[in-house]
Amino acid sequence: MNKDQVKGKVKDVAGRIERQAGEWTGDKEKQVHGALKQVEGKVQNAWGNAKDAGKKAVDKRSSAKKDPVNDSSDNDSTETAEIDVRSRRKIG
Repeated sequence: MNKDQVKGKVKDVAGRIERQAGEWTGDKEKQVHGALKQVEGKVQNAWGNAKDAGKKAVDKRSSAKKDPVNDSSDNDSTETAEIDVRSRRKIG
């Protein structure tokens, strides 16, 4: 979880509280301000989620490049396929 996600969630909750307080007291200005704060929080949280997903994708890709590829298993299956083809030719 990154700081944009945390700050966004805090703004969302604070906006929800302010909006609800405005509804209870009949203060339209507080309701609107709270709703705007909620939207700002949701946008910031979504931005944090996007950054987090991007970072995870980069990390996954870079770790995949670092892992050595085991070519021996690929060679074994290719050799087996070649032997199978040769045996079919002899039989057929």
